[in-house]
Amino acid sequence: MISVFGSANMDLVAYVAQAPKPGETLTGREFRTIPGGKGANQAIAAARAGADVAFLGAVGDDAFGPVLRAALAEAGVEVAALRVVPGPSGVAHIVVQDGGDNSIIVVPGANGAVTGPVGRDAEIIGRSDALLLQLELPMDAVVAAAQVPGTEVILTPAPAVPLPAELLETVDLLVPNEHEAAALTGRDDPRDALEALLDLVPEAVVTLGARGALYGSRDGTRLREAAVPVRAVDTTAAGDTFAGALAVARTEGADPARALRFASAAAALSVQREGASTSMPHRHEIDRLLEGL
Repeated sequence: MISVFGSANMDLVAYVAQAPKPGETLTGREFRTIPGGKGANQAIAAARAGADVAFLGAVGDDAFGPVLRAALAEAGVEVAALRVVPGPSGVAHIVVQDGGDNSIIVVPGANGAVTGPVGRDAEIIGRSDALLLQLELPMDAVVAAAQVPGTEVILTPAPAVPLPAELLETVDLLVPNEHEAAALTGRDDPRDALEALLDLVPEAVVTLGARGALYGSRDGTRLREAAVPVRAVDTTAAGDTFAGALAVARTEGADPARALRFASAAAALSVQREGASTSMPHRHEIDRLLEGL
């Protein structure tokens, strides 16, 4: 089982040819509300990729809360530990340009009320094969979850902020994109950043978008996985899809090369569809794409 301790947001998505400049008003071509949040996205990605998944977090007592819970449940994610707190749910305001590039503003809402594992959270984490974490919850809450013993900790360090030592010492695998890796290490070259990350954690994957991904571990293994060539429509949840699928492959016993290939295939499928959670592929789609490659 994979547990995900993270955020759930309602994504408010505007599609437009080009993002507006400061002071500029543009007419978009479409607007959608889509369940998202990095935690919920990774949970749905992992469930659709074939894992049993439990989600731990919070939604508000507003209209978005039941919708977010239902989206997770419909994807097969266990939501018994998803709490309801007073006030609004988290939201993300997303602008998606033609070609798939996006910019995002996250307003934490209920996610900001999460202070750490409560109730049966620690028990669920402790019996999981992997714990997926991100940084859209308060840092103290993330650290507290990571310190629960008994499981592999996989951290997506987004949004990119300095990582405290007490968090890094619990992390088994760090999965930043190249911009987050540069922010964490001060190294602009992803290969140099990867080496610096391995001074902090035992294993790291640096995702490079359309250029693929790099993997390294302290045992000396270095890998580069090329991205599957596709036409991107919306890259909003590509990184979360990659992380969720990567966790699934690892918990199934895949070696690093196979795990990277599986995650890359899942991400390639997701960027060909609009939306965050709505874009994530099912296991049979990933397997079919891999067979074709």
